[in-house]
Amino acid sequence: MAVFTDGAKTRAMEYVQERITTLHDFGRGGLPDVDRALEETAVVVPMTAREHASLAAERVLSELERLDPAAVFVPVRAPAQRIEAVRTWLDSFDLSLSVMWCNAPAVERTLESAGLDGGSGKGHDVWLALGPAADRGETVVVHDADASSFDGDHVARLLAPIMLEHSFVKGYYARVENERLYGRLVRLFYEPLVRSLADRHDAPIVSYLSSFRYALAGEFAMTADLAKEVRAPRSWGLEVGVLGDAFEEVGFEGSAQVDLGHHEHDHRAVAGETGLEGMSRRVGETLFHVLADHGVRPTYDELTNAYREAGRTLVSQYRADALFNGLEYDAADESAQVDRYATAIEAPGPDRRLPSWSSVDLSPDDVLAAATEWEQ
Repeated sequence: MAVFTDGAKTRAMEYVQERITTLHDFGRGGLPDVDRALEETAVVVPMTAREHASLAAERVLSELERLDPAAVFVPVRAPAQRIEAVRTWLDSFDLSLSVMWCNAPAVERTLESAGLDGGSGKGHDVWLALGPAADRGETVVVHDADASSFDGDHVARLLAPIMLEHSFVKGYYARVENERLYGRLVRLFYEPLVRSLADRHDAPIVSYLSSFRYALAGEFAMTADLAKEVRAPRSWGLEVGVLGDAFEEVGFEGSAQVDLGHHEHDHRAVAGETGLEGMSRRVGETLFHVLADHGVRPTYDELTNAYREAGRTLVSQYRADALFNGLEYDAADESAQVDRYATAIEAPGPDRRLPSWSSVDLSPDDVLAAATEWEQ
């Protein structure tokens, strides 16, 4: 570890490479010229009605205006009485933008006719946009709409490894806000769970899942060919599902992660199906399906005990890190979250991931047409 002074800032230079290529921010610039890449890039920004006209979504779309990628697809989940207002607001941005109403009656009929009806959520909505996006661009970038710290530089950073001949790129970043550590689901559920799996299963897929510094980040990029191979879980768990497909298609050598700096996102409550507790169940379910794809089948009772132990160790480590940085830290609350998330460690139910676009008998143009049919 070394440090250097860059104007008023002192940056720590951390050189560690994982099994996948890891691109750090050393504060020296050097991004490739991405203008040509943007001309062949489609950006997917999933959104719900609660992001309509929010400051975070406004910032994301305004920054995309400045970048001017080839296309922007905004898959929106909104009630019928609100979709027109959301659509009008999105159309106000100077972008080649397609609004996709993901729960439109025509979309539901189209999916039902293809035998793909069922549950829905973020994964379902992003999947709907991946088909049209992969048709429109050579590269597809996915970025959440609730990042209030979004900068167009994030898209450039996600594209850089693609230009350096990687096929899949994941963003990683710090989640420190209001003098506290956030990123609770990845810190308190995913990380101790994957650590526990790595101790028990010497499998390449487990090593791959352990290589990402922020595995649940909603910011990633991939080639259009890879986007067509994604089998998305219908609700939460999209990010883990994408990792499983990326490993299958491009492996360690084709994958990279890039430092996106400091991110600020919306925060969810812990309890309930719409909180982090419910999200942990969907993430865990998808993770265990990904592992099963590669022959890894844990003993769940044993894994739960190991997870709790790993979680307690990490809480102690997070506490030390927080105190060192002058941050508030409630170890009792974080330990209680570990106990809540432990209930997500169980054998998964039926695999209800949507099929890859490369294998489905469905036209992206037909889906796009159905998602822009505004009449009920």
